[in-house]
Amino acid sequence: MMSQAPQANQVPEPDQAPLVLAVPSKGRLQENATAFFGRAGLKFVKSRGERDYRGTIAGVEGAEVAFLSASEIVAQLASGAAHLGITGEDLVREQLADADAAVEMLTPLGFGNANVVVAVPQAWIDVRCMADLEDVASTMRARHGRKLRVATKYVNLTRRFFAQHGLADYRIVESLGATEGAPAAGTAEIVVDITTTGATLQGNALKILDDGMMLASEANLVASVRAPWGQRARAAANAILSRIAAEEEARSVREIRARLDAGTNALNDLEARFGARLPFGAAVPGGVLTIHCPEKAVFALVDHLARAGADDVTVSAPAYVFRKTNPLIERLSARI
Repeated sequence: MMSQAPQANQVPEPDQAPLVLAVPSKGRLQENATAFFGRAGLKFVKSRGERDYRGTIAGVEGAEVAFLSASEIVAQLASGAAHLGITGEDLVREQLADADAAVEMLTPLGFGNANVVVAVPQAWIDVRCMADLEDVASTMRARHGRKLRVATKYVNLTRRFFAQHGLADYRIVESLGATEGAPAAGTAEIVVDITTTGATLQGNALKILDDGMMLASEANLVASVRAPWGQRARAAANAILSRIAAEEEARSVREIRARLDAGTNALNDLEARFGARLPFGAAVPGGVLTIHCPEKAVFALVDHLARAGADDVTVSAPAYVFRKTNPLIERLSARI
């Protein structure tokens, strides 16, 4: 009997299932995510146009891109429907009670920065820290017969943070609109909200408590521990993470090339003194050596080489620095 040909929509074997990378579908987060991957030589391709919510990555086999909202990305990572995703740490910590068990934060991306904070009316001059809120809550209960009301979209983060500070006599008012306007509207006394500069809170006559920083959040590249990490998905992840790590490493170093006698003592203790390394060794033809060092140490190291008689010293910024050891791949492999 002849075997039937596989159906076009047949689910692939687990080892051959593609990696799914979930990225923001619109707005500044999508722009920043696209730029971040672009710097690493990873270009998103939408074969059916800009309105397409699925895509691929040029030159990377076995990878699909899903364009989703930031909150949907967290849900997909939690369920294992997406292997990797870009989303804010605030959403991860808010939506997942077991965040550290469900996902691995691989690397912060340097955009989407915002702080989740506790803010109270500026008129409360005697309220400066979380401990003072316990007195406020007790007074409110005694005078008005009700609990202190906290307006927020971050219900779970608020409960955990308040519990850490021993505050229990309060009631959460879930915010559906502009949270910072709740005290002025009379729907809550204090707020837990996200802010970048604090200007909006100040504009609504609110101040951040001295110890009211709940979370310093930014966009992260997040890996799902629960996703089916088959052979094909792992291979695609390694290709992606190797480029990201190489680009991140390149941003942190400068490459110095100089003509210098390989036997000079000037090359001793470069790592201890300047955080520098000789990636190709010191004994190279023609006495030309290559040094990688942190950007902040460039001019001190150039002066040091000049005093040792170095000539033809050039400094450049590499586009990528690939190393045998990749911290992102190691971090992922340790969890899956």
